[in-house]
Amino acid sequence: MKAVLCKSFGPIDNLTIEDIPNLKPSKNEVIIDVKACGLNFPDTLIVQGKYQFKPEFPFSPGGEISGVVKQIGADVKHLKVGDNVMYGSVFGGFSEEVKAKAGDVFKMPPTMDFTTAASSMLTYGTSYHALVNRANLKEGETLLVLGAAGGVGTAAIQIAKALGAIVIAAASTEEKLQFCKQNGADYTINYSSEDLKSKVKELTNGKGADVIYDPVGDKFSEPALRAIAWKGRYLVVGFAAGDIPKIPLNLVLLKGCQIVGVFWGAFFKNEAQQNTENFMTIVKWFAQGKLKAQIHGEYPLEKVVEAMYAMINKEVKGKIVLIP
Repeated sequence: MKAVLCKSFGPIDNLTIEDIPNLKPSKNEVIIDVKACGLNFPDTLIVQGKYQFKPEFPFSPGGEISGVVKQIGADVKHLKVGDNVMYGSVFGGFSEEVKAKAGDVFKMPPTMDFTTAASSMLTYGTSYHALVNRANLKEGETLLVLGAAGGVGTAAIQIAKALGAIVIAAASTEEKLQFCKQNGADYTINYSSEDLKSKVKELTNGKGADVIYDPVGDKFSEPALRAIAWKGRYLVVGFAAGDIPKIPLNLVLLKGCQIVGVFWGAFFKNEAQQNTENFMTIVKWFAQGKLKAQIHGEYPLEKVVEAMYAMINKEVKGKIVLIP
């Protein structure tokens, strides 16, 4: 089978596409014939050695997978060969096959296509876990989403609207903000040209945002935190803008707020049952039309480097999906 391989940490241009042996399942595993795999910002970090998790070499990046069950282990009962499935992992997806623990694999609903399924595991899984399990976002509360036009940002907007929240979307261009409005955002802020803190205060009549969803980090985090409401919840999702910010902790004291870490990769491993329940709701909302994957583009495996550069250069609205 063909796979994108990372053999050493370094520039994404060092990725290769090679033929490697086909995979074999153990008794509790399945082999998935990959039909689509979502590209996410952590994929660009993991190949450079900048992610918190470092796989053994060689490995294939990509953790948001859809496909067809090709083989099953002897003890697998809930899946069979030929099932259309979706699977979330940390790596392994940019290949023609992937091996997965059967308990982490979900059957795709009949109404969902492979591209949509490969755009929903990490992004919608992360955003649902963040907003529901970690922030307990309530109907009528105000959510500020940074990096709102990206994959997890778009998912956060849609999930927040399904929960009945008011959404302020912050992004870097007017084109991206229009995209956010099309996905349900009530208000927008261009943080390239507007003061983030004062604009949030203005839009909330001085109260501030009840929940802040931050996959961006860097210079945006502190002004966002300064715009949080009393007893607000600040969700640390990632650091797509580059540097990990150093937050003055006196702000947390003065605001009576919480800073809450969100790491979906650890959540689905440590709390598998809760993750399954989350996805039952996510799949239901897709079927009801409350959620809809926004696809920026589909790329073959051979253009993985081009796809990654599009993400690094912040050209992407919604999701990129690789098609083996």
